[in-house]
Amino acid sequence: MKLRILVLFFFTIVYSCKENNPQLNNDTIVVLDVLFDDFHEFKLKINPLEGTRSGDGTYNDYLPNYISDAHQQKLLESYTAFLDRITTIDKANLSDSQKLSLGVMKWDCEIKKEGLSNDLVTIASPMFELPNFELMPINQIFSFHLEMGLLGSGKGAQPFKTVVDYENWLKRVDDYVEWQQTAIANMEEGVAKGVVLPKAIIERLIDQLDGYIVTDIEHHLFYGPITMLPDDFSDAKKSRLENKYEEMITAKINPIHIKLKQFLTEKYLPAGKTTSGIGALPNGQETYQYLIKYHTTTNLTAEEIHALGLQEVDRIAAEMEKVKEQIGFKGDLKAFFELVRSSPEQKPFTAPEQVIANFNAIHESMKDNLGKLFDLKPKAGFEVRRVEAFREVSASAEYLAGSKDGSRPGTFYVPIPDVTAYNTFQDESLFLHEAIPGHHYQLSLQQENEKLPSFLHAEGMGVFVEGWALYSESLGKELGLYTDPYQYFGMLSAEMHRAIRLVVDSGMHAMGWSRERAIQYSLDNEAASEAGIISEIERYMIAPGQALSYKMGQLKIRELREKAKNALGDAFSIKEFHNQVLNSGSLPLVLLEVKIDNWIANTKENE
Repeated sequence: MKLRILVLFFFTIVYSCKENNPQLNNDTIVVLDVLFDDFHEFKLKINPLEGTRSGDGTYNDYLPNYISDAHQQKLLESYTAFLDRITTIDKANLSDSQKLSLGVMKWDCEIKKEGLSNDLVTIASPMFELPNFELMPINQIFSFHLEMGLLGSGKGAQPFKTVVDYENWLKRVDDYVEWQQTAIANMEEGVAKGVVLPKAIIERLIDQLDGYIVTDIEHHLFYGPITMLPDDFSDAKKSRLENKYEEMITAKINPIHIKLKQFLTEKYLPAGKTTSGIGALPNGQETYQYLIKYHTTTNLTAEEIHALGLQEVDRIAAEMEKVKEQIGFKGDLKAFFELVRSSPEQKPFTAPEQVIANFNAIHESMKDNLGKLFDLKPKAGFEVRRVEAFREVSASAEYLAGSKDGSRPGTFYVPIPDVTAYNTFQDESLFLHEAIPGHHYQLSLQQENEKLPSFLHAEGMGVFVEGWALYSESLGKELGLYTDPYQYFGMLSAEMHRAIRLVVDSGMHAMGWSRERAIQYSLDNEAASEAGIISEIERYMIAPGQALSYKMGQLKIRELREKAKNALGDAFSIKEFHNQVLNSGSLPLVLLEVKIDNWIANTKENE
């Protein structure tokens, strides 16, 4: 497989020189530390929201206009310069962990530089560094305006504790308005070039904007910070900030979103595409292949991904049949899906607080078993919260990492737009994925690991982050969960959902599948609601390749666990395996495999 070729290449780069001499060359280490520090500073400046999320306020007053040509050119020059500096490092004098960190940096620079040469892709979007499209910069899920809504409400990572904090946000809003002006101009260019979002996506986007255009200032989303002004502010300071925030809303936020909505309605929607995938756009097929590489850290083709997805769908369906028989259901699997979707027994709640309480109960029930699988546990606090109303209708369950200093806990957000329709059958697997030991463990441990260079603390390589979270779902039985067959079926359904993604994502973006065909394939093979499936398919439409990362990462981690278990026999420790996966931060799959292979070899030597 092509992944194997990459593994051999990175093994040569990262582990070609074993550490026989504990005395490292100090000059090399100093140069490396300076390189890592410079790269961290660079990452903070191009992606300051990551710093804000982690509690680093260095650039809390700044947002880059990352879709501008000038910014893209600076990025290209910077990544090229960093790659040149990497080649000067004498790797023979580095520890294994230093080689690994350098390998991550090299991968990051190379994949970003490759993307910057692509006509469609814009690199370093502030939303978790997901690739964005220069001429299609706004969408209904992974979009700057949604991130700004969360931050501007006062309920996100942006701090509002001091006068400087409040003034920092006003400066960020100015940058955001400039970004929106550029976004509209870019979309106008996209209309001229035939690079436009699908109509179904544009319609969703237009509906979202009403939440940003509110004339009753005190009920505006961006007025939220004023409702929580600290008591120790003087009356004069409070009055000044109230006036500034009212002006910010009336003169900047409302007008730019009115302009955006008018443009989308009058010019953009009529030009919207009826096709669903990026493959139909100019240079679309080549771009999709790049995005597969970006999101999976492999060189697999769309056809190979599609075939793997079909294989996984068949395997998981066979497991689902066993659960259906255990429950005693006599109909076919599709009929059982409908039962699970509609059963009143799976929709027991009447108040949103009950949903939150159920997740907290799941956490309590598994606490005693966590020590059997993990001895690395984060210091960061953790909580479950309902998604804010302004984004709840389009939101999925998600995890937001806490601040590095521990002042803000990691948060598992749950959307509950209609509590009476809330289905519980996936709650256990969802908690394992989004919370513990999934995202909360992995991201918190990464952020707290002082042995890692700072640039890795906020690294969010999707195939690793999401692969770990999906792998975590499979640990339920070992943690004392999935005793209810419906909950185990929920886990299988969640895994099936990710397997289906391999099929429908590649289907839409490389094989000409329509939105409707992708929706029907999902309905035929999983128990999710039709509304939920439609939302998911529309997500894949605007983020080609991103949904592949979950299953590809999970399969690799599961493969490496079996590989280590078979190689080490009685010497295999599940705790140490999890340590090895988690203690180096987010890694490309090629580097993760190299690391586990090295651990296996070292363990055998020390037996």
